[in-house]
Amino acid sequence: METIILAVVIAVIVLGVLGGLVVGSRRKKPLPPAPPTTPDLTAPPAEPHVGDEAETPRDEPRRTIEEVDLPEGADGTSVAVEEPPSAPEIEVPEPTAGRLVRLRARLSRSQNALGKGLLTLLAREHLDDDTWEEIEDTLLTADVGVQPTQDLVERLRERVRVLGTRTPEELRGLLREELLKILEPGFDRAVNTDSPLDTPGIVMVVGVNGTGKTTTTGKLARVLVADGKNVVLGAADTFRAAAADQLQTWGDRVGARTVRGPEGGDPASIAFDAVKEGIEAGADVVLIDTAGRLHTKTGLMDELGKIKRVVEKHAPLDEVLLVLDATTGQNGLVQARVFAEVVDITGIVLTKLDGTAKGGIVIAVQRELGVPVKLIGLGEGADDLAPFEPEAFVDALIGD
Repeated sequence: METIILAVVIAVIVLGVLGGLVVGSRRKKPLPPAPPTTPDLTAPPAEPHVGDEAETPRDEPRRTIEEVDLPEGADGTSVAVEEPPSAPEIEVPEPTAGRLVRLRARLSRSQNALGKGLLTLLAREHLDDDTWEEIEDTLLTADVGVQPTQDLVERLRERVRVLGTRTPEELRGLLREELLKILEPGFDRAVNTDSPLDTPGIVMVVGVNGTGKTTTTGKLARVLVADGKNVVLGAADTFRAAAADQLQTWGDRVGARTVRGPEGGDPASIAFDAVKEGIEAGADVVLIDTAGRLHTKTGLMDELGKIKRVVEKHAPLDEVLLVLDATTGQNGLVQARVFAEVVDITGIVLTKLDGTAKGGIVIAVQRELGVPVKLIGLGEGADDLAPFEPEAFVDALIGD
C-alpha cells in the first residue's frame, strides 16, 4: 500500500516539473519584430492625449477674403451661403390724380349699357308716354332709385319738349348735364384727413361682411401715402381670422405701421391704442379697420358705437367711411340706413363697381344718406381704388 502511494506522489512531482518547463518555454518565445520606422503617410494622424503639448503654429501667410472659395456641393458646384432675410421693399403707389381717367375704360365696359339705352330711347322721333316709361324702367333697373328717377325723367321731358329737334350731339349733351346735376357735383368728395387739433386725422372704415372692407382700408392707405401722408393702421377687426395679417401686409408694402392685438381681443382697445400710437409717432392719419357687421345684428352694431366713443377720448373722428358692395344694389341702401343710425357716416366707398351694370347705386346712396360717394373700387389691383369724379363717371356712362 505504501509503495502505491509513493508511486503516485512521484508521478505528480514529475508532471509538475514538466508543466513548468513548458510554460517557461512559452514565455521565452521571441516577440515579433518591430514595425518599420518609416511613417505611414496614408494613416490618419493620432488623436492628441491629455497633457500633450499643442503644436507650435506654423508661420503661414493668411488668405484674403477674395481668396477663400465657397464650399462645394456633391456635384462640384458652389453652395450659396444663405443671406439673412431683408426687409420688404417699400412700394411707391401710383399718384391718385387722374386714376379714374385711367380706369375709365374699365368703368365704361360695365356701365355703358345704361348710357346707350337712354340715348337710344331719347333719339326716337316720337317720345310718347310708353317711351318715357321705358326710360324710367332703364333707370330703375340700374338702381338709380325711385325718387331720383322721377326727378331725372321730369327734367328730361321738359328740356326735350323745349328743345324740339334733337341731334345725337344735343341729346348726349342734354343727358350729360342732367346726370351731373343728379350726382350732386357740389359735394366735397375729398377724404377728410386733416384734424383741427394737434392730432392725426382719424378715419374709421365700417361695413358689412364681404364688401371688401379690409382690402379697401389697405388700398386707402396707398392712396394717402401716394399723397404724401404718414399713415398708421389699426387692425380692429379681431373676429375674422387673418384679418390683421391681411391689413399688416397692405401696410408693410407702403411702409405704414400696423397696430394689432390678439385674435378675439377687444376691438375698441385696439382702436384706442392705434390712435395713441399715431399721436406719439406724429403720424398724419390713423386708419381704423373694423370688423364686418351684419346690419341686422344689434349687438355688433352697438359695439361699433363703442369703438367710436373710445376713439373720441383721444380726438373726434374726422371721417367715417361706409364700404358698400355695388353689386348688392338696393340691399346696400338698407345697410347704409342702419349704419348711419349708429355712427355719423361722412362718405361712401363703392367697391366692385366694375362688376355690375347697376351704376345708378351711386345716385341712390347719395340721395338716401345725403353724403357723397368719395371713392370707388374698379378692380383687384392695388391701385384700383380711385377718387370719385362725377364728370369722368358720366362720360363713362354715355361714351364719347
